[in-house]
Amino acid sequence: MSDRTSSIQYAALPYRLNNGRPEILLVTSRETRRWIIPKGWAEKAVKPHAMAAREAYEEAGVRGTVDHRPFGEYRYVKRLSAAKSVICSVTVFLLQVDEELDEWPEKAERERRWLTPSQAALAVGESGLVEMLLRLGIPPR
Repeated sequence: MSDRTSSIQYAALPYRLNNGRPEILLVTSRETRRWIIPKGWAEKAVKPHAMAAREAYEEAGVRGTVDHRPFGEYRYVKRLSAAKSVICSVTVFLLQVDEELDEWPEKAERERRWLTPSQAALAVGESGLVEMLLRLGIPPR
């Protein structure tokens, strides 16, 4: 029986303001080519928000200002192999993009695309992430 406890991941939600409106940067996953946000496994010596920023650089080729407070959290099932999967708990940090690089570590393995929050919400599959993307599209009062 492959009953494994949940695994922790940290994710960046890269965004920029275009004429005062937020846009979200999504990347494709390496294997299934689904639209996702950059994320990676927790590491002991790395602070969660710093991990999220590192993943944004490695997977999406962006650098910017990462919020130290989590924006939200969601869970999803990650397939590790044909026979094995694990429930992941993902803590998400907002990352305001200051710099978009032409070259980055995983450029050959992924696509990236800027979308409005509602377009991004339609593109991703994880329901908890959809809620966060839609929340980002609501202007502050």
